[in-house]
Amino acid sequence: MLTDLGERSGDIALQCSETAGFLGELNLRIQNDSARLAELQSNMEALAVSQNESVLAAQELSLTARRAGRIIAEGHDAITQSLGQVMQLIENVTGLEGRLRRFLDVIETVGGISDELGTIARQTRLLGVNAAIEAARGGEATLGFAVVADEIRRLAGQAGDSAASVGDKLGQLDRDARQLIGGVEANIARGRDAGAHIDTLRVTMAEIASLVTQFGERSDSIVNCTDEADGDVNALRQGLSLFSQSSTESATRVETVRGQLERLEGMANAMLNSSAHGGHVTRNSRYIALAEEGAVEVMALIEQAFERQLLDMDRLFDTAYRPVPGSEPAQYENGFTAFADQYVRPLLDRRTAQDSAIVGCCLVDMNGYLPTHISARSQPQRPGQWRWNMENARNRQIFMDSQTRSALDGEGDFFLFTYRQDLGEGRYRALRSVFVPLIFRSRRWGLYEVGYLI
Repeated sequence: MLTDLGERSGDIALQCSETAGFLGELNLRIQNDSARLAELQSNMEALAVSQNESVLAAQELSLTARRAGRIIAEGHDAITQSLGQVMQLIENVTGLEGRLRRFLDVIETVGGISDELGTIARQTRLLGVNAAIEAARGGEATLGFAVVADEIRRLAGQAGDSAASVGDKLGQLDRDARQLIGGVEANIARGRDAGAHIDTLRVTMAEIASLVTQFGERSDSIVNCTDEADGDVNALRQGLSLFSQSSTESATRVETVRGQLERLEGMANAMLNSSAHGGHVTRNSRYIALAEEGAVEVMALIEQAFERQLLDMDRLFDTAYRPVPGSEPAQYENGFTAFADQYVRPLLDRRTAQDSAIVGCCLVDMNGYLPTHISARSQPQRPGQWRWNMENARNRQIFMDSQTRSALDGEGDFFLFTYRQDLGEGRYRALRSVFVPLIFRSRRWGLYEVGYLI
């Protein structure tokens, strides 16, 4: 009855161990998901800030579009009025050409009259000379006529001089007027070109006004879209917050359940261990015997090494673990490592091969350090392959769990517990382990362990 109870307790402990391992993996995944969720929430907060900025920018864009529309409309009216004034000025400039040409005609007419006056003045002067000659012939009787003749000749000279002066001035005026007409004609040509550019400018202004109108409509659409997106972002933030809260609560509950299972596992293990010490033959008896025989062989091997001076107590109990550079997961060396690899590992390989159910035999010191392991679990690490290293390079690592700790701290000739072998990344393998204390010269070094599956 006690044997059956112990076996059932072992099965319960194993199931608890498997379930606790599953819950541990689940909890690790939940924690990883929570970490990713926290990162997602952080990104979402950043997105919300950006979204708020986008909303403000879209609103500012809409206001700018409206202001631009008003400015363009006002500018269009002002430019249209200015362009009208410019066109009127151009028309006035082009009208100057006709008036200036009529002025040239008047100048030419006046010039003709001036020429005629000059001719008359010359003829009058000649007539005065002739009259003076005739008056001189008449003597005293024509003396008065001679005075009149002289006056006519003087006046004719003044008229001729005046006509010549008027002619010169009219010539200069004609030249100035023609030069002015040349400049006016050039301005008229430029004015006509300006008129063409003004027409183009009017069309361009109309197109700009149309584009601004379209821009305003588009900006209003952007504002509507950003408002809708802002609502979606807020809803997503709330959903993520609720999910994060639920995830945290789930992780807490899983951890609570796992703790309860571990306590139940501890009680079942205590019953399993007690049953194993009851003296009855069970499925575990063979492996207990193998573990005790292996421990005796290891202690004998170490004692022989002491006698042959291949090892001493200081090197055996060395706890100054030196990290192996570049190892991942971390491996360590101490004064016992080299001896263990050379002399203890062959013993572990041979003992592991005694039964196909045995997963492995190993040594564990009081701090959970494994100086060596079986050859299959002592392979050189592969850089960057953490998971492979965790399974195949378990030597020189430090492992500690509740069962190992209980066996290290407990008093007894052996300990039988269900055991979760840590495979890394939240992965476990449930098995049974027999732990036998290793004592050298009355000093407890650690444990000899045999792990097996039944």
